[in-house]
Amino acid sequence: MDKAFIKGLRLLETLAVSEQPRGVTDLAGELKFTKSNVHRLLTTLQSQGYVRQIPPHSTYELTTKLWTLGSHVIHRVDLINVARPAMTKLAEITGETIHLSVLEDTDVVYVDKIESAHHIRAHTSVGMRAPAFTMATGKAMLAHLPDDYLERFRPHLRRYTETTRTTIKELREDIELARAQGYSSVLHGEWREGIAACACAILGRSGELVGAIGMSGPDTRIKRKQIKEYSVHVMEAARSIGAALGYSR
Repeated sequence: MDKAFIKGLRLLETLAVSEQPRGVTDLAGELKFTKSNVHRLLTTLQSQGYVRQIPPHSTYELTTKLWTLGSHVIHRVDLINVARPAMTKLAEITGETIHLSVLEDTDVVYVDKIESAHHIRAHTSVGMRAPAFTMATGKAMLAHLPDDYLERFRPHLRRYTETTRTTIKELREDIELARAQGYSSVLHGEWREGIAACACAILGRSGELVGAIGMSGPDTRIKRKQIKEYSVHVMEAARSIGAALGYSR
């Protein structure tokens, strides 16, 4: 167990419930830490943007960075609750696995799913991460971000399957197609072989990107024709979730 890390968390918790800025001596007394230990922890937290120093008495208080991080978690929980009815309907229509995903830097993170009733299906789990540039949900979300966001992927581009897109140029082509179509699709699995999928981004109240909904299954069952048919329902599911979150256009 990392004792310094635990002490830092206790210090953050103490500042979070404090109604006013606190001094080093005050905090050391409450936490039973040495003053030098408290000062070192505060300096580290300040350098990372979690704490700020208040003049003229050199007291400290939290910034809003923790609130910002917490708000992402709350929005994710809200997204899951709001998206469930649309996910259930999409699962009934397609009979395939339905995913709800969010974008974290260069990864897609699965935050909810409804499993396909078919014996042969795409195997994923909630909490799993995957390279966004290989996923239909990832490309659907990237289509709603500035073009220069794609530069983040340059150091990570690698081949996972024979169909993986491995250059920024190829990725940009996929993003432009997703923008034109309103959805993104993968026909033969770019992260794992044999998977076909289509996805659409979900927008929040102000038109901001909040996630993506997608369906996937084996490419032996889901061909280009099925992707095109299912994409209509995937886009409708994304629209209904966005509307429930307050988005209108």
